Amino acid sequence: MKIVMAGGTGMVGTALRRYLAREADVVILSKRPGNVKWDAATLGDWAAELEGADVVINLAGKSINCRYTTENMTELTHSRIASTRVIGQAIAAAKNPPKLWLQASAASIYAHRYDAPNDEEHGLIGGTEPNLPPKWKAIVGLVKAWEAELDNAKTPSTRKIAMRSTIVMSPDKGGPFEHFAKAAKWGVGGRVGTGKQYVSWIHEEDFANAVWFLMEQEEISGPVNMTAPSPLPNWEFMEDVREAFGTRIGLPVPRWLLEPTMALMKSESELLLKSRRVIPGKLLNAGFEFKYETWGKACNELMKRWKATHTGLS
Repeated sequence: MKIVMAGGTGMVGTALRRYLAREADVVILSKRPGNVKWDAATLGDWAAELEGADVVINLAGKSINCRYTTENMTELTHSRIASTRVIGQAIAAAKNPPKLWLQASAASIYAHRYDAPNDEEHGLIGGTEPNLPPKWKAIVGLVKAWEAELDNAKTPSTRKIAMRSTIVMSPDKGGPFEHFAKAAKWGVGGRVGTGKQYVSWIHEEDFANAVWFLMEQEEISGPVNMTAPSPLPNWEFMEDVREAFGTRIGLPVPRWLLEPTMALMKSESELLLKSRRVIPGKLLNAGFEFKYETWGKACNELMKRWKATHTGLS
């Protein structure tokens, strides 16, 4: 099997490649040296890699872990729209196009809510919630435009899936899990804000296995929530992080302190305060089995590997 992965050098792409490369020939399209060169915006020699490939996976896009300035929002949008558009053009031009196009998307498209979980069929699309901060609304609009570009691509011979991913948890350096682990280490691993907002997540191994599953399940198309089946409130989420690390101390981070802290980290509080209560309806209905259904189990496994890379913690 040949898989072409665009934008495969980021945290998610690196983790995914570890698993996919065990069973398939994985070709990486990237601006970084050592890979098939592409600029994520225009057709080029790279498009030949899609000819006869089984699957194309597009993970390209500027990291969402940044300040939502006008400049960054423009780059966040352009990097996603342009790469999706050009992948669609390359597939449309191929004589023997890939059977499946797995396109990155985000569960941020769903509404900020506490009352019920969002699945693909009944989930509430965000952007119209009362008193929604403008930056939160802008992110929803970005994801809507991203998926619209996928929908508009003329690829009749290629099945298309928008992977609405939540936080992919890997112990790799610089990833989201490391930030939570370090918070526990430094004694600030308590609830964030009220702690009532839901956290949705998925272990890297389940994410990779779900990708394989979607390759095999030819009847599945459209949006697919790539998330574990058990979202939980932030205060419980952080409690499991502290327990896995081995500390009881976890000072809370109130919103008034979070805002300047995230500004110093060149990130946004939306990533931690928006209630993302998302469940994998399509995956569960199709019979996918998660290895890490609960955050406690996933967190213990991830923390063990994370500690192994930090002297004196394992």
